[in-house]
Amino acid sequence: KVDGMVPAIVYGDEKESLNLKLHLNELTKASQNELFYTQVLLIKNGDLEEKVVLKELQRDPAKGKLLHADFQRVSRKTKLKVVIPMNFVNEDECVGVKNDGGLITKAIREVEIMCLAGNIPESIDVDVSELELGASIRLTEIALPEGSEIPGLTEETDQMVVSVNAPKAVEEEPVIEEGEEGAAEEGAAEEGAAEEGGEESASEDSAEGSEES
Repeated sequence: KVDGMVPAIVYGDEKESLNLKLHLNELTKASQNELFYTQVLLIKNGDLEEKVVLKELQRDPAKGKLLHADFQRVSRKTKLKVVIPMNFVNEDECVGVKNDGGLITKAIREVEIMCLAGNIPESIDVDVSELELGASIRLTEIALPEGSEIPGLTEETDQMVVSVNAPKAVEEEPVIEEGEEGAAEEGAAEEGAAEEGGEESASEDSAEGSEES
């Protein structure tokens, strides 16, 4: 292993495997882009160019440094399994949000699809503009690129991708209007005064009784 270089292998497409070395810095930088893991890549080896997809990237478990890379050759007609992110569009125009104050809930943010190597999308658009309150979009309803499919997707394995739900109700404390509060305080004051008057009368009666005796 040469310092600053990472060993790699390119195989597949019924051709002989090719061992090569890639610059560590360039490979590290490329690996920080999400598209590096889903898109067709171009590897140059002298005058030779190879169209490939990443199959495995080995790292040092302690330091995280790249140790080895495996790439598979592809042609435009090669079918691949790739994980593609969902791109939710027209959220501001969503009927359930604009008309009913609903909240958009995203249940799935990426999906594995089988598609042609020459037709791998950067993302899959999911238009939520027509979603009403309480409605949802499921995997079987999203538009995939031509010739693509979601492996193993059936009615039984279908899942909800996004929905519009009513916001959770927030309990509010009862508000006492100023007039009611004033009346309550006034009533309490009158009641206190009545009690005071009663006590004074009782004291006077007691005093009079003492004088008579």
